[in-house]
Amino acid sequence: MPKKGKEKNTLNKAKHTKLMNRKINKVKLEKKLHKERLKEIVKRVNAQKAIT
Repeated sequence: MPKKGKEKNTLNKAKHTKLMNRKINKVKLEKKLHKERLKEIVKRVNAQKAIT
């Protein structure tokens, strides 16, 4: 016979999914920001080389 009442583990699964999505988005954002910083550094260095 199936259990009566609330389904087992659905709340925990929803929380886990939410947290994992947050973590994945954070990592993606950090990678994006890192790439942008590197591009700015490369632009500055190339500009200095062009002046010199």
